[in-house]
Amino acid sequence: MEIYDLAISWVWEYDYNFVNKIEEYFHQKKLKTFIIREYNIEEVTQKVKNNQLFFHCYLDRASDADESFAELASLTYDKKIYVINPYDRVKFSNDKATMHLELINAGINTPYTIILPPFNHINDIFISIDSLARLGRPFVIKPANTTGGGLGVVTGAEELQHVLEERKTFKDDKYLLQEKIIPQYIDDKRAWFRSIYAFGTVHISWWDDLTHIYTILTDEEIKKYKLKELFKITKKIAEITKIDFFSTEIALCRTNKFVVIDYVNDQCDMRFQSKHFDGVPDHIIDGIIFDMAKFVNKIKKLNISKYQND
Repeated sequence: MEIYDLAISWVWEYDYNFVNKIEEYFHQKKLKTFIIREYNIEEVTQKVKNNQLFFHCYLDRASDADESFAELASLTYDKKIYVINPYDRVKFSNDKATMHLELINAGINTPYTIILPPFNHINDIFISIDSLARLGRPFVIKPANTTGGGLGVVTGAEELQHVLEERKTFKDDKYLLQEKIIPQYIDDKRAWFRSIYAFGTVHISWWDDLTHIYTILTDEEIKKYKLKELFKITKKIAEITKIDFFSTEIALCRTNKFVVIDYVNDQCDMRFQSKHFDGVPDHIIDGIIFDMAKFVNKIKKLNISKYQND
């Protein structure tokens, strides 16, 4: 049997630099990597199925976009391959309706939200005038489970008719109606932050929700503007979701409260800022890869120890 420390599947062209950097660093640390693409997925799936190939860890950045990777994903549990972001936890954390309630129960601020059942379950809905008034205008409409790049999200809804129309887009999905959060400004920057949790470490940047541009958040700014709460909130979300690598968006609103906006994104865009104007600062990606290597090495040692004891 061939054994590798980390397998990475990917299909998005802009993942190339991220995957290449992972391989480069892992090889420096004497960790073996295996790349899975469209051209070898059938062969890899067959070898894993026949116990000819094993990975201590698997970073899956493909099966959510390409069905040809689904069978390999389904094999990981039986073959005891550790998936970075276990599939059952991803399914749980990707449901925005579920996460909304989990965050509230954990004492985390979220936008005022009305959760609607799927259109195919209940066609007619009733929303009170008081609830609509509390939503304000414009408000946000988003499906609970349809994710990726803002798919299905309407950020400028003005009336109930918009809700009735949008519910028919994904008829089997729940929908969330949310108040539109307006952040305060700090030193001419919108107080909107992108927080990336990776293998126990929290990386936070200023992130303009209008331009999608990251700006480095310094230690001095964290202290000066009392932003340590951002780290606590992110770690609490990690405790709730129990996933290894995700991003979230947190805004400091005009009432001086931190509000979590985009709850959990388990497929983080890892384009380098040095190559894309709206990419992630390079040093953050470097830190993520550093912690990923430590995490994979830990799983590897646990597997070896378990094998020896068995």
